[in-house]
Amino acid sequence: MAPFVHEPVMLDTVAVLLARVPGGTYLDLTLGGGGHASALLAAHPGLRLVGIDRDPEAIAAASERLAPFADRVVLRHARSDQLTDVLRDLDRHDVTAVLADLGVSSPQVDRAHRGFSYRDDVDGPLDMRMDPTGGPSAAELLDAVDEAELVRILQELGDERNARRIARAITAARPIGTTGALARVVRDATPAPARRRGGDPAKRTFQALRMAVNEELGILARTLDQAISVLQPGGRAVVLAYHSGEDRLVKERFRAAADGGCTCPPGLPCVCGAMPVARLLRRGALKPGAAEVAANPRARSARLRALEKTVRSPEGSST
Repeated sequence: MAPFVHEPVMLDTVAVLLARVPGGTYLDLTLGGGGHASALLAAHPGLRLVGIDRDPEAIAAASERLAPFADRVVLRHARSDQLTDVLRDLDRHDVTAVLADLGVSSPQVDRAHRGFSYRDDVDGPLDMRMDPTGGPSAAELLDAVDEAELVRILQELGDERNARRIARAITAARPIGTTGALARVVRDATPAPARRRGGDPAKRTFQALRMAVNEELGILARTLDQAISVLQPGGRAVVLAYHSGEDRLVKERFRAAADGGCTCPPGLPCVCGAMPVARLLRRGALKPGAAEVAANPRARSARLRALEKTVRSPEGSST
């Protein structure tokens, strides 16, 4: 099996944004192979890492990569929305840096047995679970959902214009057990003009199923609320998103933390009692530069947002 090596996206930007946070706990919520973490630990001796990932293969790879920092590292196999439980078990109350690099990693895509890839040369079982130790696989999900629900998944999570045609073809072809078989069904169901533009027509279907199998948007919403809440004043949170739905959630949660959920008309003093707890480090999202995209095409869709905590979250508040 090829080594679990993932090129960290926008590493220089992340490093700059987190360079001057106070010493304390750096919480990496999607640890992956530890690329971001190793660079940040080397640059910031005042940080101690709590690394979380739901993929046991990622935890094993990161453990090796982060061995030089072993005295400053604790790794846990968990979902990102379990971060408060992890911190409570470790008795950590000094989180000053939070990083979440969302989506699927290159090693997951490139390993056939994980079932994420629609490429013909990476055919494998139709799994798509980021944590292969539990939960239904993509094949099991496809067997369980009706055609209407599958249309919804493809439209909402994949922005698939041909969702109805593809869902009809998938339900007619069930059971589908391999990534190659699913990719062929999707391609055959896609109108010829659509097959000639926009890359492989199976891409959006695979993205949508992956996000559904792993409950990515629901977990992300809970993760963001918890992460902002545990962050200490002066600490910063950085999130890299690769899907419009993910980025929209990050934008909404960060904006709510920065304006306290203010409902007053723009340009007028706030009288609604909103309590901001953070400030946005910039308006809008940062994107990778042309050189990085040329070197790592999978970085193309990355959108980075960052905030700085200004006050402690009110007791009992999600932010």
